[in-house]
Amino acid sequence: MSNNHLSNGESEHLIRQPLLSSQRSIINSTSQVAIVGANVCPIESLDYEIFENEFFKQDWRSRGVYQIFQYICMKWFLCLMIGMIVGFIGFCNNLAVENLAGIKFVITSNMMLERRFLLAFVIFFASNLILTLFACIITAFIAPAAAGSGISEVKAYLNGVDAPGIFTVPTLFVKIIGSITAVSSSLVVGKAGPMVHTGACVAALLGQGGSKRFGITWRWLRFFKNDRDRRDLIICGSAAGIAAAFRAPVGGVLFALEEMASWWRTALLWRAFFTTATVAIFLRAMIDVCLSGKCGLFGKGGLIMFNAYSASISYHLRDVPPVFILAVVGGLLGSLFNFMTNKVLRMYNIINEKGTIYKLLLACLISIFTSCLLFGLPFFASCRLCPLDAVEPCPTIGRSGIYKKFQCPPNHYNGLASLIFNTNDDAIKNLFSMNTDNEFEFSSMLIFFFICLFLTIFSCGIVAPAGLFVPIIVTGASYGRMVGILVGTQSNLSHGLYAVLGAASLLGGSMRTTVSLCVIILELTNNLLLLPLIMMVLLVSKSVANVFNCNVYDLIMKAKGLPYLETHAEPYMRQLTVGDVVTGPLQMFNGIEKVRNIVFVLRTTTHNGFPIIDEPPHSETPVLFGIILRDHLITLLKKKAFLPSPMANSYDILRQFSADDFAKKGSIERVKIEDVQLTEEEMGMYIDLHPFTNASPYTVVETMSLAKALILFREVGLRHLLVIPKIPGRSPVVGILTRHDFTPEHILGMHPFLVRSRWKRLRFWQTFLEKILSGL
Repeated sequence: MSNNHLSNGESEHLIRQPLLSSQRSIINSTSQVAIVGANVCPIESLDYEIFENEFFKQDWRSRGVYQIFQYICMKWFLCLMIGMIVGFIGFCNNLAVENLAGIKFVITSNMMLERRFLLAFVIFFASNLILTLFACIITAFIAPAAAGSGISEVKAYLNGVDAPGIFTVPTLFVKIIGSITAVSSSLVVGKAGPMVHTGACVAALLGQGGSKRFGITWRWLRFFKNDRDRRDLIICGSAAGIAAAFRAPVGGVLFALEEMASWWRTALLWRAFFTTATVAIFLRAMIDVCLSGKCGLFGKGGLIMFNAYSASISYHLRDVPPVFILAVVGGLLGSLFNFMTNKVLRMYNIINEKGTIYKLLLACLISIFTSCLLFGLPFFASCRLCPLDAVEPCPTIGRSGIYKKFQCPPNHYNGLASLIFNTNDDAIKNLFSMNTDNEFEFSSMLIFFFICLFLTIFSCGIVAPAGLFVPIIVTGASYGRMVGILVGTQSNLSHGLYAVLGAASLLGGSMRTTVSLCVIILELTNNLLLLPLIMMVLLVSKSVANVFNCNVYDLIMKAKGLPYLETHAEPYMRQLTVGDVVTGPLQMFNGIEKVRNIVFVLRTTTHNGFPIIDEPPHSETPVLFGIILRDHLITLLKKKAFLPSPMANSYDILRQFSADDFAKKGSIERVKIEDVQLTEEEMGMYIDLHPFTNASPYTVVETMSLAKALILFREVGLRHLLVIPKIPGRSPVVGILTRHDFTPEHILGMHPFLVRSRWKRLRFWQTFLEKILSGL
């Protein structure tokens, strides 16, 4: 339906007509309830496409060599700043966790040495509860978007989904402080995922170019006030987060490429590598400072490489079968972990929806349960005599180490306590350490494995910054140690190396990445000789787990209702054309439109893009001129760039605006149509929309398959895809495809017969698996 210049009677009739049919929802219809019980809100998409209107072209033509050079240099300077800031945050994060948790464990251990077990439990229990409650309170009341890992939200953003509040200043500070206190509270959570979110926040805030609200603006950053450049910076920030968490610069780049980014190019690879290299150099400098004893009693200033390296390692063909079985079981455990995590998060969602007090009570229950398990279970583990050739003083008193005394008599240690009464990083070091095949017994490993598995599942959904990366490594390492103990002397691999392979198998089974995880593990352990075995373990575990479900971050995205578009199209999309899913009628504008009509449409719809049509007398027949954005229309109304008559006057209109007027606004600075005040005389005037319209939008014919349209939509990073008729008719546009139109909820809702074909496919896989299991 096109907005012609209407009489008063026709306008009144237009008001009574619905702008959209009842079949089409103006917002995303998928669940918008976050895991932490956030309020229901519409999900916006991002404009990654360059909006090439006449104003944009004139702005770029007016830029000189100095401005282009400034733009290029600023990209590299921002990458340098991201690397240094994220490296400093990662250093402080690890330092704070080591000292907070270290003081807590030392005080508890001192009480244990004095045989004051009840007081030791009270101190351990109270400190964990206070730290957990503090992390949850600041998250629930200041920045609910900081809850969880944050990787899913960043991944969705890079796919084109603008989840509300994930890159604000409060979210950044709550993510840092909440992650430190949550990890220090002995919850089985990690700081790697929050570091990815932290790096993305730093990048987004630096690319924002300041804030008009607080009077902080930098004109030389105005080039980055768009979704496209901000996306590139956020990719570099997420890579820097992994590099700071694990001191794995190459692994960080590959993780951003393989898992996070939906769009990539060579120039971005160079900048991401430069960012992570900056992180690695900065951390190396800070670690040198800490090694001189200036970072507190326990601080090391970053993740020291885990000591699993052995120059004399050798393995033969007989070592491959147990490693292959380890990988298969690791894939099964990974898929089971994802399944249980998904169920627990959905159960938590029901609890969290009841209010903030229920979120805090749930977190307190998890903390109490965790403290009781961690403190009580080591009493059931047997004490072992200190080995004569111990790699460090036995028992370990007053610091982290392998030989924790706990309740044991002199010259004895408790192997299970050595894993529990340490930070996750120290537990990983103990499990990965070489020459410790006899230090841990099978029963301790079995108990520790189930503790880590179930506490990770039940801890990741609380309203606090909580990552999954490190807990999965700890769980997988304990699983690998058990396999090493079972294999015994029949293998040339040490138990520490089996722990590395076990961690790789569970990571591959739950996160489903291969190349990046392989490099991260190699950078963690400094053990290049394990490369062939790690590659095999990751490939096998990922392949086995893919049969059952998708990776854990995709499951969390679905639970949060983020409409993420996959790289592949579903088979049923080949059966449909874009004309089968696009709905209408469609709201359009003329090239020269009356102000009253624009205001009416903006106030009665929530669409972000509107096709612009030229009709007689401006053209011989109705033709599609392009598409214009909602924010641009509001800017035109706010500036009152009006014409007294419907005559084109592009030159004078362009002189009234600058590039800052159309830059990407923050959520606080964004002007709404309700804020625009116009007089009755102004409502009767006209606007020439041609200079501000993207005259070269992406279009597809209505007979194109939905699968091909999805590939185009995702690969280019579109927000709107115009559908034009196969045979020219009265209307030059059939409709607009948005992200919502590609979601299964929308497609299967319009074509329910496709559900039966999906069930046929699922039944085929079920029969296939039953045959395999019966054969075994």
